[in-house]
Amino acid sequence: MSRRTSRRQGPTLEFARGIGLAFGGAILFAFPLLMTMEMWQLGFSMSRARLALFIAVTLPLLVGLSYYSGFEKTESLAEDVEDAFIAFAVGFIASAVMLALFGIIHWDMSLEEMAGKIAVQTVPASIGAIVASKQFHAQDDDMEQRESRATYAGELFLMSAGALFIAFNVAPTEEVLLVAFTMTTWHAVALALVSVILLHVFVYTVGFAGQEEPPDYAGFWLTFLHFTIAGYGIALLVSLYVLWTFERTAGMSFPEIATLMVVLGFPAALGAATARLVV
Repeated sequence: MSRRTSRRQGPTLEFARGIGLAFGGAILFAFPLLMTMEMWQLGFSMSRARLALFIAVTLPLLVGLSYYSGFEKTESLAEDVEDAFIAFAVGFIASAVMLALFGIIHWDMSLEEMAGKIAVQTVPASIGAIVASKQFHAQDDDMEQRESRATYAGELFLMSAGALFIAFNVAPTEEVLLVAFTMTTWHAVALALVSVILLHVFVYTVGFAGQEEPPDYAGFWLTFLHFTIAGYGIALLVSLYVLWTFERTAGMSFPEIATLMVVLGFPAALGAATARLVV
């Protein structure tokens, strides 16, 4: 093989390898929800407008994840957008294949029901596809270089992505509603405090590989306000949005919605805290 041929085939082989990893990541990330009955029902019953909006929100999220930890190094916004659509397509195909293998979708269903069940699963699958390279490889120089791009806004974005993914995995279950209805106000306050403490400890004290160190200029309170409190606020907002998307807040009073946000905010805060490990 000539050197010119080798250079021409190298990027093609690398892209094919990235696509293979993307399918693996899509199945790995979506697998718990692919076997969750509530998700099958949501694909049939949830508002198509809310589902379409959720997908519209997912696409720019994938663009950002491509920039920070995508399955191949990108040099421009156009490449990030291209990889986002590729990841979405991979997530859609992987979800369709797995749901068909499980017998959840079949040709006797209407096209609308099939599309809804596939589309709602595509969101976690596409996130898994876009971050597959990070999940299946040890931290390398290229990944460290891309993660070093993150500004303060970038760190908050990654927290949002981590919170969304974890909240999305929990929100469809009936247990979230059950826990919220059995809690008192004091339980909710205590859970909120524990969520904030764990978020701060996980990010800045435990020292997981890939996590951020406090900025040199930042004292405890600056770090606590700029990252921990901001991160928990993001977790609560993400929780509210996911609950609204899945129509969990319908007919509830404000105190009930607030308690539900705190319940879902607990796993969402953990997702925000460990975002560098997850996404």
